[in-house]
Amino acid sequence: MQALRRFALVAVTASPLLLLGLDSTADERATSRFQHSGRMPAETTTDAVTQADFFTEAPAGFDNRTNGFLRQGAPYDTIDEDNVVPDRSFNDNRFIFEEVEVIADGLGPTYNAQSCAECHQNVVTGGASQIAEHRTGRVDASGGFFESLGGSLIHSRATNPAIVERVAFEDDVRTFRISTNTLGNGFIECVANETLLGIRDAQPAEIRGTAVMVPVLEGGNAMRVGRFGWKNQHASLESFSADAYLNEMGITSPLFPDENTSAGRDVSFGTGFDTVADPEDEGEDVKAFANFMRSTKAPSRGRITRDVQAGEALFNQVGCNGCHVSSLRTARPGQFINGGAFRIPLALGNKIIHPYSDFLSHDIGTGDGIPVLPGPEYAATRNLIRTAPLWALRTRNRLMHDGLSFTKQEAIQRHINQGAGARDRYNALTDQQRNLVLAFLDSL
Repeated sequence: MQALRRFALVAVTASPLLLLGLDSTADERATSRFQHSGRMPAETTTDAVTQADFFTEAPAGFDNRTNGFLRQGAPYDTIDEDNVVPDRSFNDNRFIFEEVEVIADGLGPTYNAQSCAECHQNVVTGGASQIAEHRTGRVDASGGFFESLGGSLIHSRATNPAIVERVAFEDDVRTFRISTNTLGNGFIECVANETLLGIRDAQPAEIRGTAVMVPVLEGGNAMRVGRFGWKNQHASLESFSADAYLNEMGITSPLFPDENTSAGRDVSFGTGFDTVADPEDEGEDVKAFANFMRSTKAPSRGRITRDVQAGEALFNQVGCNGCHVSSLRTARPGQFINGGAFRIPLALGNKIIHPYSDFLSHDIGTGDGIPVLPGPEYAATRNLIRTAPLWALRTRNRLMHDGLSFTKQEAIQRHINQGAGARDRYNALTDQQRNLVLAFLDSL
């Protein structure tokens, strides 16, 4: 769920500095030229946690069971008096997440997958997978990035052989982005902007992350710290879901009403390639996807032994926890986020989670060369990648954003630039100590 095409439209009405800037709170140490002085997202001054708040551990497990946001089987109408989800249970939304789309539903004409679960399934619905999408573009003589015709996403499938997209020879910026885990994403959505910005502000200058500000589409394009997708291109699960519905399955909705092209060629309704008028979904499926993810438990840990505990101590000692932050707290129940479009329910508020990520963007030398948005003003984001959450790491055998690292050791060695210091300190450990770190990672 990582496509970006809608943002080109958003940029017409939203300042590029707002889209990419560090937050407007004073930070004399931050040097990003994208820092802005515009208004703060509304929740940063209303959903901050205090010492008086009482926190509990978020439910965790790979069991296809609800975290309490929605009932498991029987539908009901209200959720802790804050959110109304008529006639939908956790299982209802899971079935919609798993549903295989067909041409009569609006699938395609260009697409990558036929269901959300096709890319998010291991080891239960909502988890990660081996599925990767393909993105390309090119850099001109002035250093500006240009997407391929029709956008940086190259669809792997089509409903007609005449419109299968192919990579242009001149588009020599080429990368894969492997599908991400979505389990526990409801808790991530409910982490306050202020929490992520506080982590950023406390990081040493050499590893300080960038908070990418992105529009919440269902919230009137209100700006919020991005946290979903490899480029942190979304801040809400509804925007995230609508993006994927269009760009991975080719199904339009009110948030993404325009059909994709095939390498710039119009294949929308009326061309003979698309038989369903837009929008192909009135937004109900998009909300179901988002509410399913909001209802999932966080990934659970494996067996925690003395070796695992010793390995985590070494992980912290060498500085991996500077970006792979072990624990975060969600904002308090009742607060509005996402530009006022979502109110944090009891099941998601004041929870402690352990994602092992700061959900900021960093340059560790593995950037895919594609900015959050095209154009020279966004060039500084080309080599930034979201800190990969390490929870559920034991369910993956293809690592890093491109899925091209096959062992934990390989993934560690790919860390350069902002990741070089921690990598070098890991390499300086004894063989026994490195094995302890690996044992810790195997427990996540």
